[in-house]
Amino acid sequence: MYSKSGFVLLLSVLIVGAVGLSVASTFLLLGVDSSRTSLDFIRSKQARSLADACAEEALEKIWESTVYSGSGNLTFGAGTCAYTVIDLGGSNRQINASGTVSNIVRRVKILINQVNPTIGISSWQEVADF
Repeated sequence: MYSKSGFVLLLSVLIVGAVGLSVASTFLLLGVDSSRTSLDFIRSKQARSLADACAEEALEKIWESTVYSGSGNLTFGAGTCAYTVIDLGGSNRQINASGTVSNIVRRVKILINQVNPTIGISSWQEVADF
């Protein structure tokens, strides 16, 4: 009635199809994950650039008024950034700046040891938190 070779052929086709489908699915998921990782990397770089932009804005405020302390924020097409200038006494200031793109946040902390006649930066580093 039924041919054994036909049954074996049908079973082989099903197994090969299942293996091929799992390989194709794996490559598809790896591609999607790689794209997501690349997008997060780009957003992270943009967030760092925004944090640096706000830090530069804070430095500009200090240059315009050596007694400046306060905060502000900027909005760009890619995201937003915010900064705070803290007077540590004398000529010492601390700038906390953060940039945000989507859900990615990058932060920089700048320590200033001189504001007159020029601004002296003793440290400019990325930090996990302020």
